[in-house]
Amino acid sequence: MLVFRTIPVQATTSKVLTIGNFDGVHRGHQALLERLNAHARSLDLPSALLTFEPSPREFFSPLQAPARLTSLREKLGLIEDSGVDQVYLCHFNAKVASLSANDFIRNILVKGLAVRHLMIGDDFRFGKGRSGDFELLQRAGREQGFTVEMMPTIDWQGERVSSSAVREALENGEIEHAERLLGRAYRIAGRVMHGKKLGRQLGFPTANVQIKRKRLPLLGVYVVTVSGIAERPLPGAASLGVRPTLGDGLQPMLEVHLLDFDRNIYGAHVTIDFMHKLRDQAKYDSLDDLKAQIARDVEATRNYFANRQNG
Repeated sequence: MLVFRTIPVQATTSKVLTIGNFDGVHRGHQALLERLNAHARSLDLPSALLTFEPSPREFFSPLQAPARLTSLREKLGLIEDSGVDQVYLCHFNAKVASLSANDFIRNILVKGLAVRHLMIGDDFRFGKGRSGDFELLQRAGREQGFTVEMMPTIDWQGERVSSSAVREALENGEIEHAERLLGRAYRIAGRVMHGKKLGRQLGFPTANVQIKRKRLPLLGVYVVTVSGIAERPLPGAASLGVRPTLGDGLQPMLEVHLLDFDRNIYGAHVTIDFMHKLRDQAKYDSLDDLKAQIARDVEATRNYFANRQNG
């Protein structure tokens, strides 16, 4: 997959295009991308995706924008897995925000990307003041020589699939529900960094996974699996939050204790799949109380995997 970090002034090849945030790349996104690829193959053209970085909501309301389900790196990896040929990252800034809907069509879709066929979700809006919609795209397409298709909302087992629904499930601790909407386990990827080694002192060494996001859609203690350091995913218990007992501040941390594992993995890039929520974060009066709770979490994690294997 080719990733372009600017929009060309003048495109050299036509393409079948979709536009969106694609946060989480859930089942609805996957269905759209599958149709995008099929249509591109039928026209013998590359399939392409245009997304904005940061998202428009993050640009206009950084404090009120929802927590991302995926980092940019994670999102690009999931899009690549879907088979899309090209991704265009449009830096969303004041200049882009001020583009009228007609200028967006003329300068970006027609000149910059040479769209032949455009696929959008049923809630897609664009241009200054979100004035552009499906009907405007259809009229422009008839004039400029491209076609437009609207993808309806995907329902999964009677529920509308959306990034908001995934985010709500995660916030409520409904990890298995989020997995059904995503079509896979919710995951966070990052590099293992050196920490304060407190887990080792408590008898439960942890891998401290670097998180570059200030806000996360879930907090708590979870049953997880970790990929990237062995042939198969390894079982573990993870704490994701701000470590209230230790008073570390507001920067979230992801710490994973791998069951029956004792190897130096500093610097490894790992992927943590969240399987089940054990509990919310809690503040303990002493390190001994914290150690006792970690022991209970680890035992609950062992039981989860034992029951899963026997079931």
